[in-house]
Amino acid sequence: MTMESKSTDELTSGLEEHALEPAACLFKSLGDPTRLTIIQHLSLGEHRVVELTEHLGLAQSTVSAHLACLRDCGLVVSRPVGRASMWALAVPELLSLLRAAEALLDATGDSVTLCPTHEVTIAGETYERPYDLPLLGSDRAED
Repeated sequence: MTMESKSTDELTSGLEEHALEPAACLFKSLGDPTRLTIIQHLSLGEHRVVELTEHLGLAQSTVSAHLACLRDCGLVVSRPVGRASMWALAVPELLSLLRAAEALLDATGDSVTLCPTHEVTIAGETYERPYDLPLLGSDRAED
């Protein structure tokens, strides 16, 4: 049995990818517009789920699922208050990250939105490139 030897570059590359995995997971958790809206609300102070559902116009189960994702990533925390829970941001550094993201978006304009490798999900349909989006008035847009 012959074992292939890997170059130092291949080994280093694998280690670097592994080291970047937590950052990729963090950004994936922030990649949902609803979760960003929840974070925006929580940046103003603690909220109960019922308050977030009223602000967002979403079902309680949907808001709770997004909060669970953010909690599992260590971005939000809750504390019991009677039968309810008060949700808050867990780390103030999150707001600094979002401010940096806004500055980057200001610098790049629509480049991120128009990126050919950026996936867009609309009404449950995922489009891999913006030019795959249905045009207004087309049959697909009326579904």
